[in-house]
Amino acid sequence: MLRLLLFAVSYLASDCAGADLGALRFPSAQSINIWKLRAKTAQADDDNGLHARAASFPVSTFTQPLDHFHNTTDATFEQRYWVSTRHYTPGTDAPVIVLDGGETSGTGRLSYMDTGIVDILAKATGGVGVVLEHRYYGKSVGVQNFTTDNLRWLNNEQALEDSANFMRNVKFSGIDEDLTAPNTPWIYYGGSYAGARSAHMKVLYPDLVFGAIASSGVTHAALSNWEYMDVIRTYADPICSANLVRSIEVVDEALRSPNLHDSIKALFNLSGLASDQDFVSILQSPIGAWQDKNWDPAVGDTAFDDFCAALNGNMTDLADVEQDVRLPDGLTVNAALPNYAQYIIDVTSNAWNYVASCTATLEECFGTSDDSRYQVYDISQTWRLWMFQVCTQWGYFTTGPPSPKTPAIISRLLDLDYLHKVCVQAYPPGQFFSIPPLPNVTPVNVLGNFAIAADRLAIIDGEQDPWRPDTPHSQYYAKPRADTVTRPFKLIPGAVHHWDENGLANSSAEPPEIQAIHQQEVAFVQAWLQDFKKPGANATSRV
Repeated sequence: MLRLLLFAVSYLASDCAGADLGALRFPSAQSINIWKLRAKTAQADDDNGLHARAASFPVSTFTQPLDHFHNTTDATFEQRYWVSTRHYTPGTDAPVIVLDGGETSGTGRLSYMDTGIVDILAKATGGVGVVLEHRYYGKSVGVQNFTTDNLRWLNNEQALEDSANFMRNVKFSGIDEDLTAPNTPWIYYGGSYAGARSAHMKVLYPDLVFGAIASSGVTHAALSNWEYMDVIRTYADPICSANLVRSIEVVDEALRSPNLHDSIKALFNLSGLASDQDFVSILQSPIGAWQDKNWDPAVGDTAFDDFCAALNGNMTDLADVEQDVRLPDGLTVNAALPNYAQYIIDVTSNAWNYVASCTATLEECFGTSDDSRYQVYDISQTWRLWMFQVCTQWGYFTTGPPSPKTPAIISRLLDLDYLHKVCVQAYPPGQFFSIPPLPNVTPVNVLGNFAIAADRLAIIDGEQDPWRPDTPHSQYYAKPRADTVTRPFKLIPGAVHHWDENGLANSSAEPPEIQAIHQQEVAFVQAWLQDFKKPGANATSRV
């Protein structure tokens, strides 16, 4: 919903058309450059190869109008979905557990229907499990290309109505029962961007959505998302965090100095890059790997920890962070900075070696001044999807902190003007639609923002999630609230991004905090279902 454009910018990330959406975690023109470099070697998204679980859950489609509200087109598209009936008990008012696919291919979510949250809840309730792919993502695409005009139906309102229309009207193959809402209780689950959508569905369609779980749900949209990096600074290994802060201080200071400017770029083998902002935007790239940490090694990765190990070198104490080294060219820098540079440069050491992967000039690989590079519209350019949502409704531009008193682990040169310019570059005005001058976050935030709440809406977040500042558990802006069965409000200790979504076939092998949250989710969903009563009439209007 969901390593350089957030994820957001989400999962504010995943497996879309062969290139990692994680490269789009920090929205900017540079993130697209890196996405394209990674796409050259990425394996295409293949339902029969990359996602073997798809064989267990055959794909179906549901016909949706491209425009639900304004009659701007009579075009339709086929929205993909997958169904699990392995635990289904007919005739018992058992629920449908639907997982919102968010901003990626639905195939990337099938594991959650196999051993994750969908399977956990379906098994506990005798229900049917569903993964529903989001419009425009995966193969749920109803346009010929991704021009500005053709993307105008990619917004929160249209996508929410897709889910509502599906819930009202779907007929599941092989199931004789009518399982449509509101005559059947539907439990709506989403993580990250999809978590916000889960909360929005409960607020906007309370007659259709009997219960909802918003995991790491980013219900607050914002232009600047500086807090994302501040969370990482706070919870990262203290030596690594301190090395990042000092390294960025040294880089920013050197870039301000005529005598040191060229030398600091040369240290990273990036002398050929004209823009200082383009230069520092590359340096932030490894940090987004924090979001990929997960309690299950088969799901997460160790890229951030590997980066910290490389950055720290032999340092074992915070006092070591203050050490300086003099380089052969006479440049004196903090001891960690050469390690940082080598990590960015070395093709053998890590997944973030963008410099070595560049086979053209540095300006051609990493420059952001050429608008035409961002005006390729064919459907292989899947980066255009979440970026369009960022530029129109969600924001989340990862700037440096606004106060000089707040330590920074990314350059303070990364300001809103630099990061937002990609919106103007990539989405020139069309005949029928133009993007707003800045993302219009009001339609998202008016739905509840940090205070979003409803009976049978569960808010689940991770203590160390860099997206937590944009959720109802925001440690910066949200107010505390009670945790009740009717309105669960749970923070998973030590967790990062929607850690409750995945699970193991042998649940006893999960960490205690993951076993606990899964047990709590089962308990409150079972309690909710005890209150379900079939409505006397099919009143399914949107509120």
